[in-house]
Amino acid sequence: MRRWQGDQIFFGGDYNPEQWPEETWAEDVDLMRRAGVNLVSVGIFSWALLEPAPGRYEFGWLDRVLDLLHAGGIGVDLATATASPPPWLARAHPETLPRRADGTVLWPGGRQAYCPSSPVFRDRSLALVEAIAGRYAEHPAVVMWHVSNELGCHNVHCYCDVSAEAFRTWLRDRYGDLDRLNAAWGTAFWTQRYGDWAEINPPRTAPTFANPTQQLDFLRFSSDEQRAQLRAEREVLRRLVRQPVTTNFMIGTGIKYLDYHSWAGDVDLVANDHYLTAADPRAHVNLALSADHTRGVAGGEPWLLMEHSTSAVNWQPRNVAKTPGQLRRNSLAHVARGADGVLFFQWRASRAGAEKFHSALVPHAGPDTKVFREVCQLGADLGALAEVRGSRVDADVAILFDYEAWWGVELDSHPSVDVTYSDRLAALHDALWRAGITADVVHPSTDLGRYRLVLAPTLYLVRDADADALRRFVEGGGTALVTYFSGVVDENDHIRLGGYPGAFRELLGVRTEEFFPLRAGERVRLDDGATADVWTEWLHPEGAEVLASYADGPLPGVAAVTRHAVGEGAAWYLGTRLDEAATDALVARLVAESGVRPAVPAAPGVEVVRRRDDERSWLFVINHTGDPARLSVSGVDLLTGARCDGELTVPAGEVAVIREDPAAAAA
Repeated sequence: MRRWQGDQIFFGGDYNPEQWPEETWAEDVDLMRRAGVNLVSVGIFSWALLEPAPGRYEFGWLDRVLDLLHAGGIGVDLATATASPPPWLARAHPETLPRRADGTVLWPGGRQAYCPSSPVFRDRSLALVEAIAGRYAEHPAVVMWHVSNELGCHNVHCYCDVSAEAFRTWLRDRYGDLDRLNAAWGTAFWTQRYGDWAEINPPRTAPTFANPTQQLDFLRFSSDEQRAQLRAEREVLRRLVRQPVTTNFMIGTGIKYLDYHSWAGDVDLVANDHYLTAADPRAHVNLALSADHTRGVAGGEPWLLMEHSTSAVNWQPRNVAKTPGQLRRNSLAHVARGADGVLFFQWRASRAGAEKFHSALVPHAGPDTKVFREVCQLGADLGALAEVRGSRVDADVAILFDYEAWWGVELDSHPSVDVTYSDRLAALHDALWRAGITADVVHPSTDLGRYRLVLAPTLYLVRDADADALRRFVEGGGTALVTYFSGVVDENDHIRLGGYPGAFRELLGVRTEEFFPLRAGERVRLDDGATADVWTEWLHPEGAEVLASYADGPLPGVAAVTRHAVGEGAAWYLGTRLDEAATDALVARLVAESGVRPAVPAAPGVEVVRRRDDERSWLFVINHTGDPARLSVSGVDLLTGARCDGELTVPAGEVAVIREDPAAAAA
């Protein structure tokens, strides 16, 4: 891996000088210096300008931009410019355009109008990468390389004939022969058995439900095709340049069909884009989940926030502006949870195009604005936090997350459409957040030995090795919680016979003989006073202790929550969807049993996260409430220089970052 961290926390955003008259560029650099910007991403959507006709490159404007930025002391994350092909490519090669499952062609006019399996697109894009890297490999402004942009955001699935042939090749590599494919796909059902590879297509629009394993494999294939573009561009760059290479993932922004856990090893640093959901009044808690997941993808190492917004975005139904102080809280919350850089889309708000109402560091109204003043304050804050870079986040809890489990649980023809993957993931993470507990969101294959508590929400699809790893964690003294509709199928989406929850049945000491999903709006009571909805199941304890049972509903008297002592630890099972208060109570019991503690106890709504290195620790305190927050802390606030001895007061809506006294951090 190539080293990417310099001597400061990165700050800046996407810079698109090609959208502006050249006389604006010098003003841009002056304002960047005023704000404390030290890194900008350049050239992301510049293909049509850099290569206005096939094989004819025009780099003069980019030469001048990079020279100007370097003279201003601003580093560049230089893009390969392959994020969206120019119109001439579609005109010359219409076969490169993607198609939906119903055959609809997706035409140029937006972005990413290309089939990810197209060899023509691959050849043309790599020729561009070669030309850019060859020209700028040694340019002193360039400190990082940026492959494409948000790969698969709009074209993750293509069902054209080119993709169909690529899918068949992928299947041959996966299965080797048709007998193995037919067994994995269960093609004896509905007489789907294939006798020739040419008979297989992507799961295009069909008269009724498509084969579920065919759907699952197509999702795997589609993620791999996007990853193949990343790897192809990366290989060109690694041959020509010395700087680190990355691309921007989209973890926690609703992007479902890209398996970022498998992509992490293909980049020198993990970078992520995150945008708040404006309709969610607790969007800052979702931000924490995204950051915790990004850190998990990064293997616990620091990562880079490549994009977020200074205020409103342009693409939600109602694009709500951020209130005063929110930009700062959001940005420093990402840093608290492992980001060593805070970048935005974009530097200057566009005056034309689809994203002209998307906020920027410099808004349409110019620098004499709330937004730009807050940008300057954030630049100063990040400058004061430079010593934090390279440190890691403290977390004794892991939440297991698998993209393939997400894909599988939300396929069609399942017991209830109300069972979704992100639902219990978010509910359990939110409960931990309210309890002041930081969690890593990690793949089930991660080494769990460093954790005290592991949560497995809706892990519908699970491999034997990953189920065994959770068993070993519990036997070794860990505490684990598995929720309903977990362990049900193997990697081929085949039911694990003998009773649910399949792969976890022995670990949990329970056996479910039948699912009893609830009707829309139906609720049940438990005998401990909790309420639940969506899901119940006919559960038989087989060694587990019953902690709560249904008091009414379709299964009165049947166990709903259990605990099974295994080795030195315990495995809990939650067989229903508890309400928020009951989820909080359950998490509190798990936290107490496992010995997990918050970084520092704080009032509800006050976010506290600790980062540490081998010698020091830093406590981030973010007050999301309307009242002052008081905590027992000793150390120096890096943002103000003030010292606190035993008590810290953080005003409403404000942030403190305390370099802790060694004795206080160890307590």
